[in-house]
Amino acid sequence: MAHAISLIVTLAVTWMLLSGYWDPLLLGLGALSCLAVYGIVARMDLVDHEAHYLNLRFGRWIKYACWLMWQIAVANIDVARRVLHPRLPISPTVAHIKSTQQTELGRVIFANSITLTPGTVSMDLVDGEIEVHALTEAAADALHGGEMDRRVTALEKPALPSH
Repeated sequence: MAHAISLIVTLAVTWMLLSGYWDPLLLGLGALSCLAVYGIVARMDLVDHEAHYLNLRFGRWIKYACWLMWQIAVANIDVARRVLHPRLPISPTVAHIKSTQQTELGRVIFANSITLTPGTVSMDLVDGEIEVHALTEAAADALHGGEMDRRVTALEKPALPSH
């Protein structure tokens, strides 16, 4: 039940922050939308099975989000330079990146993080490997380095109990 309540609250808060509407009618429609999404997710029997985010520490997420935003900024600059300076090499490549995450949610976060980074797109996820199209071999090599994989895997580890 705690997972259901946290899902509904998360959906409602996200809707309110992203919509920016505070009229009673729109708040009511937003609440109905959140309940409808919860109904669909509950009918699919995913509420208690996919709520792994409750096991994660908020500080880890903030640290990862800041690191990912930095990676996105650096990749944006690299892609922009390659577009504006045609002499810079573009060497499209497809790479298979090992995924060490233990959960499906972890693998999805990893694949989405790759896609969010300009110049790389996750194409497929099969048997613990993500097939990635990279704009340059350097971008593929950076993923082979495993830094993003290690950081996403660290997000999955449960918080240590406090004494």
